[in-house]
Amino acid sequence: QVQLVESGGGLVQAGGSLRLSCAASGNIFSIDTMGWYRQAPGKQRELVANIRNGGSTNYEDPVKGRFTISRDNAKNTVYLQMNSLKPEDTAVYYCRVYYRPRPGYRYLEVWGQGTLVTVSS
Repeated sequence: QVQLVESGGGLVQAGGSLRLSCAASGNIFSIDTMGWYRQAPGKQRELVANIRNGGSTNYEDPVKGRFTISRDNAKNTVYLQMNSLKPEDTAVYYCRVYYRPRPGYRYLEVWGQGTLVTVSS
């Protein structure tokens, strides 16, 4: 079993910053892509950003230039630094991790429980 523990959400004023963390633990041999998604009230869950094991990153347009995704492979942890936050960034943020439990096994995915980010105007 693999668990993801997210932290760092909260209430912030527009223009402020927050840093989310997501730590993976359990039966992990290797991790490939780690990503952050969000789901606003009444909307579908959407990709925010992801990062491959080699460090390449991908950002969705609404967050480009404001959010930065990073990872610490030694700690199996992914971060999301969110700057210049806007009210439309309000959502529950989820991390998603693709991992292998042992060599040669196919990649599996696991989701975090979500952390709420609220941006007030």
